[in-house]
Amino acid sequence: MALQKVLLIDNDEKRCLEIKTVLSFLDYKVNVLEIEKLANVVNAEESPLIVLAEGVKINPDIVHDLFVDRKLHQPILYIHNKGRPATISKILRSYLVPLEWPTSYQSFVKSIRQLQSSANSLTEEMTQRATELFRSLVGNSQEVKRVRQLIQQVCVSDATVLILGESGTGKEVIARNIHYHSARRQKAFVPINCGAIPAELIESELFGHEKGAFTGALTARQGRFELAEGGTLFLDEIGDMPMQMQVKLLRVLQEKVFERVGGNKLIECNVRVLAATHRDLKKEIEKGNFREDLFYRLDVFPITIAPLRDRAEDIPMLVSELVQRIENDNKGSVRFTSGALMALCQYAWPGNVRELANMVERLAIIHAYGVVDVKDLPDKFQQFDQTPIHTQEEFVLEPPMPPELALSNQAHAATSHQTVGILPEQGIDLKEHLNTLELSLIQQALNDADGVVAHAAKKLNMRRTTLVEKMRKHDIQRAN
Repeated sequence: MALQKVLLIDNDEKRCLEIKTVLSFLDYKVNVLEIEKLANVVNAEESPLIVLAEGVKINPDIVHDLFVDRKLHQPILYIHNKGRPATISKILRSYLVPLEWPTSYQSFVKSIRQLQSSANSLTEEMTQRATELFRSLVGNSQEVKRVRQLIQQVCVSDATVLILGESGTGKEVIARNIHYHSARRQKAFVPINCGAIPAELIESELFGHEKGAFTGALTARQGRFELAEGGTLFLDEIGDMPMQMQVKLLRVLQEKVFERVGGNKLIECNVRVLAATHRDLKKEIEKGNFREDLFYRLDVFPITIAPLRDRAEDIPMLVSELVQRIENDNKGSVRFTSGALMALCQYAWPGNVRELANMVERLAIIHAYGVVDVKDLPDKFQQFDQTPIHTQEEFVLEPPMPPELALSNQAHAATSHQTVGILPEQGIDLKEHLNTLELSLIQQALNDADGVVAHAAKKLNMRRTTLVEKMRKHDIQRAN
């Protein structure tokens, strides 16, 4: 298992060595670095813990870049000398977990656990936010249709499901769909990221603990299995679970009983387990990092979701869905030209749907109620710009208007119907491109018309019956 990473920033060599020794003893992976390099190593995927000591000169530009521009939500353990108040940048104050130095081992461990707890809470909040932004399995590709069919087949049973795919492909979306369509939908869906919790805490997180089970266990606490009773437990990144916990998980899956940490009472559980990982578990078994018997216990009904680069035809519909979510949450709006959508379809998307969602949300802020063309996309998309120097007018939906202007400008809701016709050197599948464009425009028209087919047909200047046929062709469900 990859150890929880801690970034230690301290100019005092003696104190730095002491802190590093204790953290290493607690099985943390410690990286000592200068404050100037913080922006280069911190990212939302890893979410390392940060320990910052008094005396480090902080560049305001670095702080602004991380916590304002990049909107990093990361708690910081701030170590300051006894008898002195913690003096720190105003921006950072809300992120601090203060600790006076010198300190005792118990106090230090307590502060580290408080930092870890704060980090987990922020991670869960961000996960919930992402879930609210992007709730459903969207797409019309054969790959998405295959996954939907598998969900329909397995949701009627209580079989354990192993969801495989790269990070950001929507594995939790699949898990939530399985739960929502199952008989357990009225009970809780409880997710836990097995790779984001230190090895010494994961047993307590899963099974709970009794009062006094370890230092800091002031009261008894339910674990995720108890919280998910009657519902579904989603074990995300199961491939990062430590080996000793794999043995205990296998027992729970087989016998449906467990014990809290520090307890001796057997607790029966009625929980459906869904697991997911981006790792190749068969290779992990060969390396000795994953138990073979646990793999076969989890691999009852495997579902693999392809990366976004292998189902680029879903991107226009995904973009439309993401924009609609932003609009429903009253966070603005944005539209994309056909050229911009073509550029998005040609990009490899290493971060998959998560990367796409973040980019759409960012563009909705930068170009609020405007139209995004290829030139407005980040630099990495400019290589896909097929627009000539003397460009024709592209097909563009009228820029969305702020709510306060919408009523007074309804007369300008008509759209342009000129098309762009620049053929890439490598050529394109014209039929597929036109189908994708047609699907995107129908979806946007339906979104703008709140699902009313007659109004959407009027926007597209076609008969209602014609639009219904096209919706059937693209497998677009009519609103109730």
